[in-house]
Amino acid sequence: MHIAMIGTGYVGLVSGTCFSEFGHDVVCVDLNEDKIKTLQAGKIPIFEPGLKEMVAGNVKDGRLSFSTNLKDAVGPADAVFIAVGTPSKEGNGEADLTYVKAAARDIAAALDGYTVVITKSTVPVGTGRALEEIIRETNPEADFDVVSNPEFLREGSAINDFVRPDRVVIGTQSERARNVMKQMYRPLFLIETPILFTTRPTAELIKYAANGFLATKISFINEIADLCEAVNADVQDVAKGIGLDGRIGSKFLHAGPGYGGSCFPKDTIALAKTAEESGRPMLIVEAVNAVNDARKEKMAGKIIEACGGSVKGKTIAVLGLAFKPNTDDMREAPSLNIIAGLQAAGADVRVFDPEAMGEAKKLLENVEWCKDGYDAVTGADALSIVTEWNEFRALDLDRLKSLMKAPVMVDLRNIYNPREMAEAGFDYTCIGRPQAGA
Repeated sequence: MHIAMIGTGYVGLVSGTCFSEFGHDVVCVDLNEDKIKTLQAGKIPIFEPGLKEMVAGNVKDGRLSFSTNLKDAVGPADAVFIAVGTPSKEGNGEADLTYVKAAARDIAAALDGYTVVITKSTVPVGTGRALEEIIRETNPEADFDVVSNPEFLREGSAINDFVRPDRVVIGTQSERARNVMKQMYRPLFLIETPILFTTRPTAELIKYAANGFLATKISFINEIADLCEAVNADVQDVAKGIGLDGRIGSKFLHAGPGYGGSCFPKDTIALAKTAEESGRPMLIVEAVNAVNDARKEKMAGKIIEACGGSVKGKTIAVLGLAFKPNTDDMREAPSLNIIAGLQAAGADVRVFDPEAMGEAKKLLENVEWCKDGYDAVTGADALSIVTEWNEFRALDLDRLKSLMKAPVMVDLRNIYNPREMAEAGFDYTCIGRPQAGA
């Protein structure tokens, strides 16, 4: 099959590359000439494990290419994906569909023969209908169907999520479109991946509902962690105890500094906005948003408390900046709130992240950029682990102590054992667990 992928951001680049790995001919299109030149030169603008190698292999085999020419890519395509950004609008939080609608107009003008136009971007319920109207108005003679095919890619494990997904959701009531989608995803049918065909509005809502539910689990366990601290309970054991219940499950029950990234913050806000506009407000989702915002703001205070109630004139090392490991994504990262809070309280901040330093430099000011974790803690009055990169899981504690002014660690990801940290001579603070000896 011939596929055009409009947009070379995270979703578009990963999806286009994986479809080429399935054996399809894919052209990834972007209006940003610099980005396309970068991709054509074999450089990947995002960090995603395994992506660079997969891109190189499929480009070499002639199945994957990059272009700024949308018309030439769309004309021969059997399917055209819209994978452009849908940022939140300032003020009301609803999804901004400017880029999606612009892509639909450009696609409409370039259609030649029957084509399936597929929304891969995360879009509110009703967007498919709106795009169908735009394409029909722009090109009344076009022969097409609009399909919803939401993505469920986790940054850091996106390739595996695409080639071995839990499920594929396809929203269409057109038999022609259904057959095209079956052919496109044929490798997944062969490994008996669950494929859910449903209506377009249902598919659009599934994406938001999934992210809303996962975000709810995170905010729930974070509030349980606060309660654990008050009653001297262990949140990790609580999470295990409830996670072993098959109705609940263990995933997304890890207490921490709050969720970030490109999906959960944006999608939960958009879901709440859609519900409000539909006259069916979702009070749980609204509370999840509020709890998470407060959570991220609260974490700087936890570090300040561990430093005796003041960090004025002190040096704090922050290990981990990206919102999660195995990505360089800084969108809505808790580290941004934490560092801002520490700086507002008068601290000097030294930082290190294995992959996100480049992106972080666009967002952070007046911090000292360090070459590794040990460099970051040199001369520090305290260190805080904000992102649980593997290299932070086995730090040399004796070396840390020798480099720091004071052996104070605030572990916002519960990587270390409180008793072992106490035995190593650290003043150790974690999330929702009793301190050593408590």
